[in-house]
Amino acid sequence: MATLRGIVTLLLLGLNILVWVLPLYVVALLRLLPGERLRVACARLLVRIAQNWIDGNKLILRLTQDISWDVEGVDELPARDWYLVTCNHQSWVDILVLQGVFNRRIPFLKFFLKQQLIWVPLLGWAWWALDFPFMRRHSREYLERHPEARGQDLEATRRACEHFRHQPTSVMNFIEGTRFTPAKHDAQGSPYRHLLKPRAGGIAFVLGAMGDILHRLLDVTIVYPGGAPSFWDLCCGRLQRVIVRVHVYEIPAWAKHGDYQEDNAFRARLQAWLGELWRAKDEEIERLLAGAGRA
Repeated sequence: MATLRGIVTLLLLGLNILVWVLPLYVVALLRLLPGERLRVACARLLVRIAQNWIDGNKLILRLTQDISWDVEGVDELPARDWYLVTCNHQSWVDILVLQGVFNRRIPFLKFFLKQQLIWVPLLGWAWWALDFPFMRRHSREYLERHPEARGQDLEATRRACEHFRHQPTSVMNFIEGTRFTPAKHDAQGSPYRHLLKPRAGGIAFVLGAMGDILHRLLDVTIVYPGGAPSFWDLCCGRLQRVIVRVHVYEIPAWAKHGDYQEDNAFRARLQAWLGELWRAKDEEIERLLAGAGRA
């Protein structure tokens, strides 16, 4: 029965993709026509379509799954503000959880994606239509070999974020850089029990590009008391409980203006700030797991 449930859920989610990506593509093509007012109107319509898409996903999961949701910290968030959103990362299910929790509560979430993901069938071009920034990040080693590329990543981020100025937006960043696994935790020598080390570079890029309009940081903690599920686990009904906690912080003024790559003092200060947030998150995860009967 679990496999049958998984197949039905997967088919319904796939059908929901087909229902909404086609109008997304049409409106995205209209946005290419000249006229600033038309482009802004199309951008707003694209968000409405995406919100309906997420509502469809939520309805499908409500009809096919029996998930207990324990969510705190989202009831009084201003709906028209610009947010930087961070979260611990354990599974691709995290994205569905975040969309389900925040859809229509805060401005539509925009994720920074790797350039290669634009070639994902159907979804890649849908993400492009929704102005999800596709990044080709250069490592410090690459920049040492190719100094002419310095600043290109930040400039690409700035260009991508220009679309976000026309209406309130929530920019999402998984600052661990990858999904948590015990093997990755051990390989890093992470000082946290339930988290990988935060990578400050991504946050620095976003703040450098949008610091003048980003108002608040939403720090999200997701806990799966039964263990982090795969997407197939979710479809098969193996996800029984999700705990979500949201904390709101003002973004320090100093964090919005600094050169992360060249200013050692600024880099150390930003890393220390994120490290403190991550220590508090690690302690919160420990408390939530203990309260749920799993330490």
